[in-house]
Amino acid sequence: MKNNSSKKNFKSGFVSIIGRPNVGKSTLMNSLVGEKIAIMSDKPQTTRNQIRAIYNDDEMQIVFMDTPGIQKPQNRLGDYMLKVSHSSMRDTDVILFVVDDSKSIGKKDSDIIETLKTNKSKKILAINKIDKLSKEELMVLINMYSKIGIFDEIVPVSALKGTNNDTLIKVLAKYMEAGPLYFPVDMITDQPEKVLVSEIIREKLLMYTDQEIPHGIAVDIEAMKKRKDKDIIDISAVIYCERESHKKIIIGSQGRKIKGIGKAAREELEMILGSKIFLELWVKVKENWRDRENYIRSFGYEDK
Repeated sequence: MKNNSSKKNFKSGFVSIIGRPNVGKSTLMNSLVGEKIAIMSDKPQTTRNQIRAIYNDDEMQIVFMDTPGIQKPQNRLGDYMLKVSHSSMRDTDVILFVVDDSKSIGKKDSDIIETLKTNKSKKILAINKIDKLSKEELMVLINMYSKIGIFDEIVPVSALKGTNNDTLIKVLAKYMEAGPLYFPVDMITDQPEKVLVSEIIREKLLMYTDQEIPHGIAVDIEAMKKRKDKDIIDISAVIYCERESHKKIIIGSQGRKIKGIGKAAREELEMILGSKIFLELWVKVKENWRDRENYIRSFGYEDK
């Protein structure tokens, strides 16, 4: 793809993807840019930081910002995540509000809508998971959200299947303005490599552990170095949890679970990084780290 940012009609802008937990925001962002940028899980609050993914074509650049699901905080980490989401809504050209196939507007969605009413950015509603809806059910939802009167456009999508991705990109393009190329055309995210590695490991932890445990897990990359004269990257990572009982569950009987987590993470990292990976995982306990400011910051959850 050529660098067309000097073209007279080149457009660019920022799109903040918001919504309550578990509606498919990260899946939608990954689908729109055609690459896995944000980790995905069926467990709520998977996304903790703002994650940027960059869409490029010959006419424009869209910088998508995936944000933590908006809900009432339960701890200091939750406070930070809510702050990230609200900050993203202030610093954007377009807000892409994602809802799912729920047949009615619940309290969490209603609270977000109330916040959006005072926001001056353009607002696009994406109704996700339409593969689970009949045409009649979808029309009911579209009419229901249309009556609220704050959305510039409503686009039904299926993030999992990529349904209407092109339509959504065309709609967003209408609200991009003449602007520069914010990132190089071959760049798909501004995440540092270590952050990407820690997030992939955390994704596998989400897959392998029960509902209660994932919320209290953090991953810290202690060392990451490519070997001299060999196509091998050595990675040493520490998995932090909040209880000894959680540590035992993560490790599993005879270390089987941690081995499975490590194997799954290593295989995906080898595909992403294009090198052989030697991955060493450790599990440590930091009690109530989500309510301790120093730990929250040390794990990378801090205001930029």
